[in-house]
Amino acid sequence: MLNRVSDLLGRSLLAIVLAGVAASGVAAQAPPVVPADSSTSVATLISQGMELETQKRWGDALSFYEDALRDHPSDPKLRQRFLTARMHFSLERRYTDDSFVDAVHTLSSQQADGLYRELLSKMESHYVTSPQWDAAARKGLYGLQIALRDPEFLRKNAVRANKQQLEQLSGELRKLASGSIENSSQGAQRVEQQAARLASYRIGLNPVATALEFTAAAAETLDHYSSFLTPAQLKDVYSQIEGNFVGLGVELKPDNGALLIVRVIPNSPAERGGIHDGDRIVAVDGQPTAELSTDEAAGLLTGEEGSYVRVTVVSPREEGHLVARPVDGRLSSWMGEPAVTRELTVRREHVDVPSLEGVRIVDQQYGVAYVRVPVFQKSTSRDLDAALWDLHSKGMRSLIVDLRSNPGGLLTSSVEMADKFVAEGNIVSTRGRSEGESIDFRAHRAGTWRVPLVVLIDGDSASASEIFAAAIRDHRRGALVGERSFGKGSVQGIFSLGQGGAGIRLTTAKFFSPHQHPISKVGVDPDIVVRRATSLTGGASEEDEDPALQRAIEAAKRQVAMR
Repeated sequence: MLNRVSDLLGRSLLAIVLAGVAASGVAAQAPPVVPADSSTSVATLISQGMELETQKRWGDALSFYEDALRDHPSDPKLRQRFLTARMHFSLERRYTDDSFVDAVHTLSSQQADGLYRELLSKMESHYVTSPQWDAAARKGLYGLQIALRDPEFLRKNAVRANKQQLEQLSGELRKLASGSIENSSQGAQRVEQQAARLASYRIGLNPVATALEFTAAAAETLDHYSSFLTPAQLKDVYSQIEGNFVGLGVELKPDNGALLIVRVIPNSPAERGGIHDGDRIVAVDGQPTAELSTDEAAGLLTGEEGSYVRVTVVSPREEGHLVARPVDGRLSSWMGEPAVTRELTVRREHVDVPSLEGVRIVDQQYGVAYVRVPVFQKSTSRDLDAALWDLHSKGMRSLIVDLRSNPGGLLTSSVEMADKFVAEGNIVSTRGRSEGESIDFRAHRAGTWRVPLVVLIDGDSASASEIFAAAIRDHRRGALVGERSFGKGSVQGIFSLGQGGAGIRLTTAKFFSPHQHPISKVGVDPDIVVRRATSLTGGASEEDEDPALQRAIEAAKRQVAMR
């Protein structure tokens, strides 16, 4: 099964099951991460990142290196550190995921080899560039070496080998990687089977575990956005596309041993249970979150529909405030004295994630309307149709579309939304290696709204958000307000694999604006630059507390006055 998405970046762990993630378990006493500074030398950045690696704070290291690569995108040493941190982080996540551990214990060696073979086949037929099979094999060997240094990997695979035996095996794997490897998918498979036999002979490692490490490494070392998906993660991605799931209805991120509530989904069990934006969950069913990885803590929040979970919540005082990181403005943490700890019991329920938020008229005199699109999901286009007609009936004369912190979503949803405002011409072009991935998506005059537009963007507006923003810019259909967007100009396909319920997210194409401007690593620049003091984390900020929205309203009023 294939779903074409312009990738849900998922900087946060959305709604317990809506995966995403750059999340890590952070020890209770771990100091906050200092963001990468664009003026810092690469050597200093690597030194700072290595400190996080030494503490095994893989999620923090991954985020740090990702920020550093924005300023030094071509530095090979930074890219290698990023890759290493990502492989450690992904390994940690897989082995705290019951659906993956179950697959390790239930798949046969033949089935696991088949999974690797199927993944290589998907790469051959769909990946945006021709795969380097020898590189894929070497990355598999490197991933297995990383796994051999991970205590949880060894424990859950019942490996009893001593340090000397593990080092001997790692040395043999390095020797295998340094030798000649046939640059074909069959050559990569032979290396995987050779490594599996070697690891089984030396330390008694289940060949299934080896095959799965090769599978994960092959996907996750292709580029920043391709990845292996465990059965649970694949289910989460489909839930995010559909916009519904079972859970509490919160967006989380790690915050020094706690889970920071970045956003509470409207009308969710969390909202009804008394959880608010800015709260910090410090224990789940009595287990302190500081003693768990973020995935483990978030996993405790999941469960069957109708079941209950007890959370210990620390709420900020009114005089506190949310702090954004100086590099990109993303929400970092709460500054202020904590209030009294609360114990809350919340019922897990079916949650529908609204495709639109804050729909309203923000200026009655000029008829300025507002709508926020938090993510592009299946229902976004349909829901926007209904919202536009409702706003039209209330006197809409200009429209603000807020795409801040929108990480992307379904490519087709973004195209359909742009088509509502662009009468003719190209909306976006995708270019891939296979014929089916090179498409020019064009506008249709029928059903086009002529209302003047203002689009709000920021550094977390990515992918599908950038498709919409670039189309509006290139067609001179409206004004862009805010900050330069993220710069993710690639399309991912979501493929389910035949064995074990797993899947892959695979980059299948790059996309270009109507004027054929690349988006990748460039982003979309606003017409009116407004830097934010804090991150928009969901819903609409009050107008007088949101400078970018204020400027957008002013721009919309000018549009109306000029007509």
